[in-house]
Amino acid sequence: MQQIIMAYQGEMALKGLNRKSFERALLKTLRYVLKGLGSWQVHTAQSTIYIQPTDDTAQNNADEAWEQCRKVFGIASLSRAAVCEKNMGDITQTLLAYLAPQLSSAQTFKVVAKRADKTFPLDSQQLARELGGIILSHYPKLKVDVHTPQLTVMIEVRERAAYVHAGKQKGAGGLPVPTSGRAGLLLSGGIDSPVAAWQMAKRGLSLVAIHFASPPYTGPRALAKVEDLADLLTPWTGPLPFYMVPYTKTQEYLRDTLPKQDYFTVMMRRSMMRIAQIICQKEDCEALVTGESLAQVASQTLQALACTDAAQSLPVLRPCIGMDKTEIVDIARAIGTYETSILPYEDCCTIFTPPHPATKPKLALVEEMEQQMPELARLEAEAAAAAEFSLRRRG
Repeated sequence: MQQIIMAYQGEMALKGLNRKSFERALLKTLRYVLKGLGSWQVHTAQSTIYIQPTDDTAQNNADEAWEQCRKVFGIASLSRAAVCEKNMGDITQTLLAYLAPQLSSAQTFKVVAKRADKTFPLDSQQLARELGGIILSHYPKLKVDVHTPQLTVMIEVRERAAYVHAGKQKGAGGLPVPTSGRAGLLLSGGIDSPVAAWQMAKRGLSLVAIHFASPPYTGPRALAKVEDLADLLTPWTGPLPFYMVPYTKTQEYLRDTLPKQDYFTVMMRRSMMRIAQIICQKEDCEALVTGESLAQVASQTLQALACTDAAQSLPVLRPCIGMDKTEIVDIARAIGTYETSILPYEDCCTIFTPPHPATKPKLALVEEMEQQMPELARLEAEAAAAAEFSLRRRG
């Protein structure tokens, strides 16, 4: 019995004349995630992507392929289906064999049939009724429940073949990376920025991770933690360029020369944004992504965010801006980054933090103080030039 994965498009189907470019990006991503899992044929027809194993290695890795495909943005839902000929005998035989475990354990079911091939002699409703009766004759304990069944038996009669499966499961949704462009991601060791990365990748954005480290104030475990977070994101984002910016000298300079220490956090954030912009220009990024949430901490008030944005010219995308911490944590748990994010290795954002940071900083005062720091621009340029590059890939 031949089994395949069927992946269904969501909003991509509404892209009109641009749809083909989205489909090409999605197919490219799927072929990439299936590398190393055997030989697979991947093609699309009628807003459905057929992912078919073509050798024994692929067949043996079907479970892993399924898990990888579930994390590909652009796929609204998926199903694991058995393929058969388009006649009632083969459909019936395949259904009873392929879905035997589910039919044996369920108490209620319904049959949903879709007939894309109009030459098939039965229409969708007739096919569903016919197969429902056959199932009941083999499993008399089952009851039909069309509203909340434990098992949904689906039969899709399409151009090439018929497909039998136990309903669709939710996919990652969104749009395929990199159909929405490229942006720099300020990635810290906290909970929020990995969630922001996931949310923007879901909208088809390709990311370049930028992390600031301040040894000896931050240790190798803190850096390893952030690298682990980057690795955990790659099943969703694809290969993730990663820049580690050595920030010690710049941060010490801010600490030692800043006239108003309650402005330290916002001045540091502005400095980081300028360095990130330099890296973004190198990487052809068109925006910056941060994990900031409005009023979560002192540096995330409206006034502080306005001061931060004014430091550079790229648009700043903040997908977590309207979320509370519980919502962010829920996503972090779902995407697998939470347990790593809470490891007790702090990054440079938490060092030198004043006891009472300014919550309503004035941009004019910020710019005036920066004018009094003649070495700041040089240190920022040196930090950007010394950034260490690595490419994080799917495990």
